[in-house]
Amino acid sequence: MVKTSIIWFRLDLRVADNLALAAASQSGHAVVPVFIWSPVEESPWAPGAASRWWLHHSLAALDTELRNLGLRLIIRRGATLATLRALVKETGATAVYWNRRCEPAVIARDAQVNQALGADGVQVENFNSALLFEPSDIKTGSGGPYRVFTPFWRACLKQRMCSSAPVPVHLTSPKSWPTSLKLNGLGLLPKRDWARDFDWQPGSAGAMKELQRFIRDGLAGYKAGRDLPARVGTSRLSPHLHFGEISPRQVWLAAPREDYRRQLVWREFAQHLLYHFPHTAENPLRPEFKKFPWRRDAQELTAWQRGATGFPLVDAGLNELWTTGWMHNRVRMVVASFLVKDLLIPWQVGARWFWDTLVDADLANNTLGWQWVAGCGADAAPFFRIFNPATQAAKFDPAGEYVRRWAAKPIAPIIDHGWARNRALAALKRIKK
Repeated sequence: MVKTSIIWFRLDLRVADNLALAAASQSGHAVVPVFIWSPVEESPWAPGAASRWWLHHSLAALDTELRNLGLRLIIRRGATLATLRALVKETGATAVYWNRRCEPAVIARDAQVNQALGADGVQVENFNSALLFEPSDIKTGSGGPYRVFTPFWRACLKQRMCSSAPVPVHLTSPKSWPTSLKLNGLGLLPKRDWARDFDWQPGSAGAMKELQRFIRDGLAGYKAGRDLPARVGTSRLSPHLHFGEISPRQVWLAAPREDYRRQLVWREFAQHLLYHFPHTAENPLRPEFKKFPWRRDAQELTAWQRGATGFPLVDAGLNELWTTGWMHNRVRMVVASFLVKDLLIPWQVGARWFWDTLVDADLANNTLGWQWVAGCGADAAPFFRIFNPATQAAKFDPAGEYVRRWAAKPIAPIIDHGWARNRALAALKRIKK
């Protein structure tokens, strides 16, 4: 009788370079792939609306990939441990494989699942298929985690990269399949189709298409082109990497330029920080910022969210976000700086908005990015570095192409930038006393 193994898919929605899938294949067992929708277990960072849209289409693409290998994706919802135990009983599975994640709530949940299934007599194995390096392996000379990127980058270059995995040619299917929910039954798509203008192709095929486009058109000019929002000068692989539709190893090997590879390692740095400082998803890494005199102004926040601040580059970025589910990284910094430093609205509020509206919303990247702008995180820009939206537009969108594409009709600014800058610097002095 052929034994059965379960592979539990999460944010590793691909068949190429997937260590857990490769291990299940090499076991010689029949393989049952499963995705379990249990957002409450990721609280307080359950996937936002844009992420759920992407997830729906990515799961559909994964199912197609698996069917080409003779399998199918089983979809369930509910408590993860109870669901896996039920599937073990239904299929007679003797092993469960999955790839690790770094979010604090997920780490805690996975530890519980690992212990409980092991106590049940089920073989449990998990792997690192999401990162180039193990977060726990990169250490300073004193054995602690890094807080500054450049020495982290140098340490990574000396570290052995995590192993890769071949694409399975064929996988053994079980004699009978367990029941599965229909994908639509998860209710991931919005009831009102605000995503109709999203120009994305979720799934591994879309990831490879984007990578090939970048290698062909963007990599050679990446150093300068990445800062120009009117151009498609970045790889636009962030959502594909977040959902695991392509591995960072695949991208690393395809893009042998240091300036781009540093960005891949910046992603590793974000995961490293979240792994070692899990509290930073909600609280500043630099404790003095707990005393910062933030403001709560609902009217100004709404203006920012709707791209109605009267600052063209800021409004263009937020309109691009609302229309496409994505925002150019240079503009993200300007938009975030305006919220945190011009309006003195807490960085956590901006992080929540990005979390719900970005298709590439990633807890580690989102946390690092917002704390970097706010000056309260690791390797952060100092708080007194306050982006001037007009200066940034003149430098990085000199012909106004990006602003014309995304900004609405000119409106009066909701605040005077010079006055707001002085107010922010005065607020900073209050926590430095």
